[in-house]
Amino acid sequence: MSRQLLKSTGVVSAMTFLSRILGFIRDMVFAQMFGAGAATDAFFVAFKIPNFMRRLFAEGAFSLAFVPVFTEYKSAEDRERLKEFAARVAGTLGGVLLAVTIVGELAAPLLIALFAPGFLDEPERYGLATDMLRLTFPYLMFISLTAFAGGMLNSFGRFALPAFTPVLLNVVLIGAAVLVAPHFERPIMAMAWGVFVAGAAQLCLQLPALGRLGLLVRPRWGWKTSGVQRILKLMIPTLFGSSVAQINLLFDTLLASFLVSGSVSWLYYSDRLMEFPLGMFGVALATVILPSLSRQHAERSPEGFNVTLNWALRWAVLVSAPAAVGLALLAGPMLSTLFQYGAFQPEDVRMASRSLVAYSFGLLGFMLIKVLAPAFYSRQDTRTPVRIGIIAMVSNMALNVALIFPLAHAGLALATSISAFINAGLLFRKLREHQVFWPQAGWRAFIARVALANLAMACVLWWGTGDLDAWLARGAFERAVHLTGWIVLGAVVYALTLLL
Repeated sequence: MSRQLLKSTGVVSAMTFLSRILGFIRDMVFAQMFGAGAATDAFFVAFKIPNFMRRLFAEGAFSLAFVPVFTEYKSAEDRERLKEFAARVAGTLGGVLLAVTIVGELAAPLLIALFAPGFLDEPERYGLATDMLRLTFPYLMFISLTAFAGGMLNSFGRFALPAFTPVLLNVVLIGAAVLVAPHFERPIMAMAWGVFVAGAAQLCLQLPALGRLGLLVRPRWGWKTSGVQRILKLMIPTLFGSSVAQINLLFDTLLASFLVSGSVSWLYYSDRLMEFPLGMFGVALATVILPSLSRQHAERSPEGFNVTLNWALRWAVLVSAPAAVGLALLAGPMLSTLFQYGAFQPEDVRMASRSLVAYSFGLLGFMLIKVLAPAFYSRQDTRTPVRIGIIAMVSNMALNVALIFPLAHAGLALATSISAFINAGLLFRKLREHQVFWPQAGWRAFIARVALANLAMACVLWWGTGDLDAWLARGAFERAVHLTGWIVLGAVVYALTLLL
């Protein structure tokens, strides 16, 4: 079982790695062409709103509610009943999303005012963000239906295609920036059109694979059917419990809109680097273990459930700890190497590196949430994560207010990181109280080895990377060579220390 889980996780991680690399190329193009200013702030807000809702609905509440129920139908019902269930969910989800999209289009000015009230003092930036939101908002409908299709494919062990799908977003946005933007009166508007096209393309990519499984069904409205009602009952609390981190990040954007111009962009670029290991491995782990945990719960196998959870937690610690240390120590060099071109200036590197260090502190917490939350949702327990999510969100808001004054945008990132650990710690404690998780033998020795390996890696990176000004003064190729060398050396030191 562990070997199969690791293989599936590797497949998802590989596809996610490709997507993230293209994502970095996309951000490099953004930084070079648009820099960090009022126009890019407007686009990032216009994209963040449907992207936030995507994570809330598609990757969050809906997927975590749908996959366990779909897996149960798959195990207990015949294929015709499964197809009927899929058709009812598709029709109901599609209808609701269409209504939400229409409301979002009409309420675009209100949404910008709600999520970035600092823009109200600048009519030009506010109007630009509103115009772009009307183009980006339908992305929510496309990507939510994509997540629905991906959830069915994952339940049948088809992980590669859903994990590959985000590649299309990056390819389309890169094409829009390089080929289309120069022809627009307001070049940044091309990026909003790119988001719209990319959403439709991602949905279309999933359809042939569903057809091969015999699950390309005609959508039918089914609001009152038992299966849809079960999903809805699970979704309502899950909607909040699974998305605390996203609410925290959005709250950061709201407060950052009141800070100096560029603050939203600095947070965006640093968050993108933090999301690289989290998306490549944390999301992969969550994607792979949810169907397994759901099946083990349905089969009443507490031992198997616990083994899977222990396995996932070990891998989360093994990967996230060195990633967090590396991001903190290489924050400036990474940002300089990836983004210091064209309109993205050295001062932008310095400011974004502050928030990246703050975000790196919480990477382990974010990764643990990705593993621990599915343990509740697979058991169809949605109330516990909601209660814990409320505590974490309130803590984040209080910390935001306390830290924004001394640390500006970096204080917002640090508050989000601390709240992630609060969330993860409470989830862990509740699993222990419910007696569905108990640590297997060897955890203390494992933690000691990982800590020692990270210490060795940190010493090497701290000694070798040097002053940030030296990185800023180097050419692009020289920065890339040096950064690659130190990342490889750090990884080798970490791996060798673990082995020794």
